[in-house]
Amino acid sequence: MKERKQSTRREFLKGVAGAMGGAAMASSALRAAVADEAADPPDLAVTHGEDPQKNVRKAIELLGGIKRFISRGDIVVVKPNIGWDRLPRQAANTNPDVVAALVAMALEAGAKEVKVFDNSINNARSTYARSGIADAARQAGATVKFPDPRFFKNMNIKGESLKRWPVYAEAVECDCLINVPIAKQHSMARLTMALKNHMGIIGGERGDWHPQLNVYLPEFAAFAKPKLTVLDAYRILVRHGPTGGSSRDVEMPRKCIAGVDQVAVDAFGATLFGLKPTDLGYLVKAKEMGIGTIDLDQLAVRELEAT
Repeated sequence: MKERKQSTRREFLKGVAGAMGGAAMASSALRAAVADEAADPPDLAVTHGEDPQKNVRKAIELLGGIKRFISRGDIVVVKPNIGWDRLPRQAANTNPDVVAALVAMALEAGAKEVKVFDNSINNARSTYARSGIADAARQAGATVKFPDPRFFKNMNIKGESLKRWPVYAEAVECDCLINVPIAKQHSMARLTMALKNHMGIIGGERGDWHPQLNVYLPEFAAFAKPKLTVLDAYRILVRHGPTGGSSRDVEMPRKCIAGVDQVAVDAFGATLFGLKPTDLGYLVKAKEMGIGTIDLDQLAVRELEAT
């Protein structure tokens, strides 16, 4: 699964070099392979290590760098999961260090402003503070805000089932939306990752989505179109999601999964829980809709330790 496309290219060039003969020719072919790979980022970057911020930075570097996604003067939204009044060690919200790293990188790339917000389930003031995300994001230079009810607009989602829904305008009217979910078990969706995290930018009666999650999630993901998805899997909640509460429900893969294809990110995320992408109905539907790829064997996946 790892670097399938790159490995094929490398083997081909080695073969050409061998056939033509000579150490110099082989060396030239190998240099061409390295250069080609550098110009062709993987579909998914998977990093692991003890430092969540280093994991994020390395993953984005593997994808081609943050300037691939952000231009000078951009308004950027970093959208984590800040849904629950829980501490970081309880793995109910996105790791604050992951959020801080993305905010810092966006500003380093020249972003005019980086906004961080979520339509929390629990009381927003308590959740923003206890999650550690508000302080971490502010210290990194972000504008941290509570969603203003006046900014929810009834938008045309253009789905076959999900026609119109109130959406937080700032999330979809920015220059760059970065979706930053945490990977965790969910009592209704089975897992909540990138596609499910978009529910934090909608208003209205969100509970009405639950009977139709396998359809509404991919239809809304097609509408939201984040430029970059970064899945926080430093800690994952493997039981009693989405709220958790007990340290016994938390495992620590210490990973970060990043990619342009939000569906592919979720497909890889499913494997952290011992599931196949096809075990999640909304990913199967997303594939059918042509939103993204769930066949990991068809993806170039590069995994590295972040040091």
